[in-house]
Amino acid sequence: MKQRLQQLLMQSLEVLIDNNILENMPENIRIDHSKNKAQGDFASNIAMLLSKQAQCSSKVLAQKIKANFPDSVDVEKIEIVGPGFINFFMSQSSNALVVEDIIKQGGNYGLSNIGMGQRVLLEFVSANPTGPLHVGHGRGVVYGAAVAHLLRAVGFEVDCEYYVNDAGRQMDILAISVYLRYVETEQFPDNGYKGDYIFDIAKKIKGIKKLDIFTNTCKDISKCKIQKNSIDKERHIDDLIANCKFQLGSDYRKVFDFSINSILSGIKIDLADFGVEYHQWFSEQSLVDSGLSEKIVKKLQDLGYIYEKGGALWFRTTDFGDDLDRVVVRDNGIHTYFSYDIAYHFGKFERGYDRIINIWGADHHGYIARVKASIKALNYNPDKLEILLVQFVNLFRGGKKVSMSTRSGSFITLKELREEVGNDAARFFYILRKSTQQMDFNLDLAKSKSNENPVFYIQYAYARICSVLKQGKPFMADIDLLVLNNELESLLIKELNRYKDILQSSALNYEPHVLACYLRKLAGYFHSYYNNSEFLVDDDKLRNSRLLLITAVQQILSNGLNLLGISTPNSM
Repeated sequence: MKQRLQQLLMQSLEVLIDNNILENMPENIRIDHSKNKAQGDFASNIAMLLSKQAQCSSKVLAQKIKANFPDSVDVEKIEIVGPGFINFFMSQSSNALVVEDIIKQGGNYGLSNIGMGQRVLLEFVSANPTGPLHVGHGRGVVYGAAVAHLLRAVGFEVDCEYYVNDAGRQMDILAISVYLRYVETEQFPDNGYKGDYIFDIAKKIKGIKKLDIFTNTCKDISKCKIQKNSIDKERHIDDLIANCKFQLGSDYRKVFDFSINSILSGIKIDLADFGVEYHQWFSEQSLVDSGLSEKIVKKLQDLGYIYEKGGALWFRTTDFGDDLDRVVVRDNGIHTYFSYDIAYHFGKFERGYDRIINIWGADHHGYIARVKASIKALNYNPDKLEILLVQFVNLFRGGKKVSMSTRSGSFITLKELREEVGNDAARFFYILRKSTQQMDFNLDLAKSKSNENPVFYIQYAYARICSVLKQGKPFMADIDLLVLNNELESLLIKELNRYKDILQSSALNYEPHVLACYLRKLAGYFHSYYNNSEFLVDDDKLRNSRLLLITAVQQILSNGLNLLGISTPNSM
């Protein structure tokens, strides 16, 4: 209906062009769904945009557009309001056409090819494999998966990627934490990883009797130059790592790999159980092994963007808009995380994607400028990379905030959350707010079977429709949608007409919460309709028309929930 209205509006503008009132047709004719039913079904500000070209007030131009608007059975009335807004009131028959369209297209209703097959690389979560995924990671998991589904729904080809940070100091801290639990020493560093999962990995190592995983031992922690009671805890753990590497020799790599693989295996299982799949798991270590990081630093040196200071190599990111220059190789010769990040993004651009999207935690906001700088320095278009930020999650139980810390091991895992509230509630609660806003996750509400629980509210609407349709199916041969003329029926039909725009907006703006809020609103209209109407009435046309309407509502609830990765139970 919106496209038909745009065509009619274009015909009116063409008349004005022919009469030399306008010079040319605008590139984009925007028509929006009206928020207030008193303002009609659709509204356009086209007169306000073209008034300068027409050399008259926007209100006068709006009147001219209205006067030259083609006669159509689809448009019942046109009103000019305010400084020149044009409100369109659609006929009941044109509005009701959406019901039949939804029934005909089923699960494909709302899908489009706006993306025209453009290839998108979407990287999300990419949590360090230093521990299991926790509730803080969950928001990025759900947001990324929803964005992928929405982009595919509007015609993009999306590859999902997980960047495995399996190189660097944090991995060494993980390995040393596991090994010290393995040898059962009491001299455990204060800043080591202390969660129960560390003990679990150590027990797994002890259980591999046939493998005889270690040939050397490193129980003598006293050989460390910096002791545990030192004020400098970071130097202590670095010295501890160096000491164990020396004493364990080749066995150090065994505990390192075993620890990471154990955690990474758990992460993959968690994500699969949550219905999230990746096309590729990209290893940071591969950038080291392939030498790509060194090659990229050398390339930047040759381009004149690297200088030496204090024995370290610095990248002139300020030349490209960053607030500070950044170290890429430390004075000890070790590459920084940023160095690997440059190489990783270089590789992304080399793979030929049309769009590259990273979903990062909000605490990585300061990283955007430096990564964009490196892309520009390597002669790629930095605008091709989009960084989407996800804010933090506060978990509440019994009205009290649950404190969490990965390093101390006091956190609730994503698996525990899913087991407590279920996949559907977890997904919907994570997605209900805009990703850049902090969110409070209420565990008690997520588990409740009440109308206050938004996912329960929507699924209950779907199940209610299933229950009604079990008692009677609509007969297409005996339907007259014009009999659907009470206020609640009009609201439902108008809301169904908004679905395509909602889906497109949610996808192109990376805002799955918009779709989630729409589904809750649609469910609300249905519940009101259910509570105030009879469906299995004696009048054949009224009965079949009402059944067809709620079948269309059921289909849209199904389509939307499926895009968000949420199930549609037939009964509750």
